Amino acid sequence: MRFLLSLLLILALAAGGAWLVAGRMTSPAIDIGKPDKYVGLATPVEVAVSSPNNELSSLQIVFEQDGKQVPLYSMDESREVQTKQEGERILLAGEIGRETVPELKSGPARIVVTASRPVLYGIRTLESTATRDVEVRLERPRVSVISTHHYVNHGGSELIVYRVTPDDVESGVVVGEIEYPGYPASGVTVEGVKIGDPAVRVAFFSLLYDQDLNTPMRVYARDPAGNTARADFDHRTFPRPFKRSRISLDDRFIDRVVPAILDGTTEIQPEGDTFEKFLAINGELRRKNAEKIASFASETSPELLWRGDVFHPFRNSAVESAFADQRTYIYKGKEVDHQVHLGFDLASLAGAPILAANHGKVLFADELGIYGNCVIVDHGMGVQSLYAHPSSMDVQPGQTVTKEQTLGRSGMTGLAGGDHLHFTMLVQGRMVNPVEWWDSHWIEDRILRKLRAAGGTSLP
Repeated sequence: MRFLLSLLLILALAAGGAWLVAGRMTSPAIDIGKPDKYVGLATPVEVAVSSPNNELSSLQIVFEQDGKQVPLYSMDESREVQTKQEGERILLAGEIGRETVPELKSGPARIVVTASRPVLYGIRTLESTATRDVEVRLERPRVSVISTHHYVNHGGSELIVYRVTPDDVESGVVVGEIEYPGYPASGVTVEGVKIGDPAVRVAFFSLLYDQDLNTPMRVYARDPAGNTARADFDHRTFPRPFKRSRISLDDRFIDRVVPAILDGTTEIQPEGDTFEKFLAINGELRRKNAEKIASFASETSPELLWRGDVFHPFRNSAVESAFADQRTYIYKGKEVDHQVHLGFDLASLAGAPILAANHGKVLFADELGIYGNCVIVDHGMGVQSLYAHPSSMDVQPGQTVTKEQTLGRSGMTGLAGGDHLHFTMLVQGRMVNPVEWWDSHWIEDRILRKLRAAGGTSLP
């Protein structure tokens, strides 16, 4: 027995020693995070090197192009590279550009990272090398605006037509800090209007209700190497009055809507009494629902799915609440909450048919928090429409719908006080005033006129 125990102890010590030696005989691990594929006029470089016990005898980052090597970082020299220690990892952050590589030029290149560490008390050195092949692009994108007379109502939408090169450039309109991507004009087929220039782009954008009238706007272009360009465009903004209203709450309404909404969502799990849960629904869940709605912008078609006519105006409906209505909620005589209503509440008959505003594709048809049952239809190029509170839905995600096709029946699901349709338009997931989209003059002036002037031809 003693012999067996001794043997097991010897084997355990041997295994532990082998594990220790193996661990100490590990070469440094190198991860090149940036750049990925391209290097531009000023491109970040991010490298992470891991080594047991932080033991490094050398570390070097080199940029290679046309057989020439330019050191970007070395442990032996002080360079403009930030270093940060995280456990056994050292993080290096620098930049490739004309200042760090004076002879930088467009074309293929390579980044080489070499690291070594001493082992066996310095008797040996283990070395690792990692490389990243990149393409250097130093020419900035070119962008110019084609369309003219851009008039933007507060809370409303606009369209711009512009030209950008080369083909793989990301571009669009930036309003303040919000980017609205552009789409190839080849995806436009409206009333027979086509644009033949492959460099032409179309972008819908907005001046949101809560943005300042003087918010800066411009066209942006950004290539994969990070090179950027911009173009200013003529525009005027116009104020629009937003209503203020007071909504009286009572226990009967709260007791009806709160349990139904919470039964249909896992987004929030509020505590407290029914009134406190209502406040969480009206605030926190409202924000989460808005984020969910905005996420569908990424699923928009790059082509226009509607045909240039006005969106269904819902003329036979009474307007119960307008866009960007500033609502103050009153409960037992006290102001308890403030929210903004970003849509139109339209009422006709109970259970009235809900019609698609225009041709498109259904992206969502399900329960959605404060909106109850909800349908979202994509019309292409970032333009979408939303229909909330229906009692029933007759469509499914992925289904193509035509203008004025029945989507469901009006109801009072979600935070609806009575039977009605909550309708709004979306541009890149952000709610905008639908009234403009119901106006044939607005469609003609803001959209069709610009497409024709951009070089398109009206076909019979």
